[in-house]
Amino acid sequence: MPDAAPSRHGAATLSIDLEAIAANWRDLCARHPSGPVAAVAKADAYGLGAAEVVPRLVAEGCRHVFVAQLAEAVALRPRLGEGVLVAVLNGVTPGSEEVFIRERIVPVLNDPGQVALWRSAARAAGRALPALLHVDTGMNRLGLSARDVERLAEDAQSFAGIDLLYVMTHFVSSELPEDPLNAAQVARFATTRARLPAARTSLANSSGIFLGPLGASDLARPGAALYGINPTPGRANPMRCVVSLDAPVLQVREVAAGETVGYNATWRAERPSRIATVAAGYADGYLRSLSGRGVAFFRGRLVPLVGRVSMDLLTFDVTDAPDLASGHTLRLLGPELPPDALAERAGTNAYEILTALGERYARVYGPVRPEA
Repeated sequence: MPDAAPSRHGAATLSIDLEAIAANWRDLCARHPSGPVAAVAKADAYGLGAAEVVPRLVAEGCRHVFVAQLAEAVALRPRLGEGVLVAVLNGVTPGSEEVFIRERIVPVLNDPGQVALWRSAARAAGRALPALLHVDTGMNRLGLSARDVERLAEDAQSFAGIDLLYVMTHFVSSELPEDPLNAAQVARFATTRARLPAARTSLANSSGIFLGPLGASDLARPGAALYGINPTPGRANPMRCVVSLDAPVLQVREVAAGETVGYNATWRAERPSRIATVAAGYADGYLRSLSGRGVAFFRGRLVPLVGRVSMDLLTFDVTDAPDLASGHTLRLLGPELPPDALAERAGTNAYEILTALGERYARVYGPVRPEA
């Protein structure tokens, strides 16, 4: 296990539990018996540190890793063994072909231009080159349209020199199991695949795994669920919490009734109050939209965030926690307040909460413990 992060005096501590991430991967494998389970590690493993997270998952048995950008793959590749497929979701772009080939990275081909580019690269290399093919079934972002597939199917040489490892698509609403779009996408995917060269399939994202047989394929591609985000909104989270964030209290001050706290005086004390100022802010990824809506925990007691979130500081009303003093810490994120719960307060999703986590935290890779 990696050593703890270097001491950053006065900084909040972000604890990341690699064993919990590995346990989540094992759980997802058990729920997807039709084929192996990859790890989506884009955006620095959702903000948790791909350089630490991905090798731990590979040690657990994961053999497929997806990132969004080529630079992410290049950074990871030396840390992984020969038997691990590293794929770039955004695909190949002109001029990047040599990097893909040299670094043994596999592109996801998203449009006819990328297919042609990779076919030309294979011709120049004098050998078949591996790739995944992404077909769009309703997201309307990346991926070959039905018309693109039809045109490619008309030319027997469209995929010459391309070793097609998987054909994939991406669910639009898999977190809503009753949404008829899920079944419609699976049907479209089957129709589209029939026009393409034979290849294995990759279908389910995190929530797609929980669709059961509807989401079954040869390779699942979870991201969020690995990192503790609830793949089944509206139901109990089946995944383990993998992060906690504890911020030191820099100062506790007495505020008289009628006094205000923070920029633009958006909060006014209705009683004599104690205000704890904490070392974290929007520069650390604690979203400004949590102003007046965030909470923290101190020894099991919830304390409300008051006033505006500023760049480096947060202020909490700790009047009802009389034993709190400078030097203590407040729990800003963790089992008591998981990313999904904090996201609901911020008016966003848990993906943004995790990927926004800042670089100034003292990062420690170890167990996430209950708030003291």
